[in-house]
Amino acid sequence: MSLTMGCQEKGNLTLVTVTGRMDAVTAPDFEKTCQALMQKGKIDIVAELSALDYISSAGLRSILSAAKKLRGKGGNLRFCGLSGMVKEVFKISGFQSMFTIVENLAEIEG
Repeated sequence: MSLTMGCQEKGNLTLVTVTGRMDAVTAPDFEKTCQALMQKGKIDIVAELSALDYISSAGLRSILSAAKKLRGKGGNLRFCGLSGMVKEVFKISGFQSMFTIVENLAEIEG
């Protein structure tokens, strides 16, 4: 299974809907998407992960890399919609304490 991403402008933030599996093969796509958004001046990114079925350590590394680049530009990477295995991996890896994670986009927009 592959990784697909859709980007949508929501006021000042950009919603990136991530679907599928984020593993060693597909994780660089997430970084490239974030990099392309940064080049357009979009530095407040929310990754919507409710349709992400699987994330590996390579996926976590790509998230860290993208977040570091965004922070370097004064930006932010946040997450919503985590569930199942992905939510568990974020908890075990300590990502829950490193990133803003909410149940749904309304909590960020509000």
